[in-house]
Amino acid sequence: MGKGDKKTRKGKIAIGSYGKKRPHDVKKAAPAAAAVKEEKAAVVKEEKK
Repeated sequence: MGKGDKKTRKGKIAIGSYGKKRPHDVKKAAPAAAAVKEEKAAVVKEEKK
């Protein structure tokens, strides 16, 4: 068990894959950034009135 084993953390690192043993953090910043853009657009529309 080691670098060649797909089921271990060390093996996942060697292969370059992710899974239950080596969870991959998914960035959730994109939806938040979209919400900020919508808020700014609403503020700009109010200022133009």
